[in-house]
Amino acid sequence: MALAPRDHPVDPRRTALLLIDVQNGIFNDGEHAKRPYFYESARDTVIPNLQRLIAAARPAGAEVVYTVIESLTQDGRDRSLDYKLTGFHFPKGSFEAQVLWAVAPGDDDIVLPKTSSGVFNSTNIDYVLRNLGIEHLVVTGFLTDQCVDHTVRDGADRGYRVIVPTDACTTNTPERHESALAAFKGYCRLTTTAGLVDELAAASARAG
Repeated sequence: MALAPRDHPVDPRRTALLLIDVQNGIFNDGEHAKRPYFYESARDTVIPNLQRLIAAARPAGAEVVYTVIESLTQDGRDRSLDYKLTGFHFPKGSFEAQVLWAVAPGDDDIVLPKTSSGVFNSTNIDYVLRNLGIEHLVVTGFLTDQCVDHTVRDGADRGYRVIVPTDACTTNTPERHESALAAFKGYCRLTTTAGLVDELAAASARAG
């Protein structure tokens, strides 16, 4: 049986919009001086585009799912070795672990704490997505060349049709962003926020 191509239209009812690490501990005013490109691209482009994607996804019937870096313990002893060596630790229930207010989860959205770069490695997201009947996984958030990259590849290997709006994720430099997109484009469909918003609207209209 012939497989549908990567760019076949999404069915919103079988689509999940995943926001990766869009949280207070990653994006905050203190990052402006340390990572100006990341801060400005997130503030001016990515976060507004995430708002557009959420506004299109929810009424179309797509799931909105969040993952945040958040230890399961106060001291972070449960974190991956990599996170321990890197110093990534936002305690359970902390302000830093909360999703940004600008893209806050709805009452019935799913938020998964993760303790490694790969959401498929340190959460039960695969189990959750399969229970939801998800086919298309839209991957967005921070950082393009780290947790986003990891999720794209792992999602593709697990049989999801991965979509990445290239203007709904970012990293520390434009060069790193473009290099990551070029590296993982074989595992997903690259699109834009505007294109995906239009696609969701069209699919919703067809479904009545």
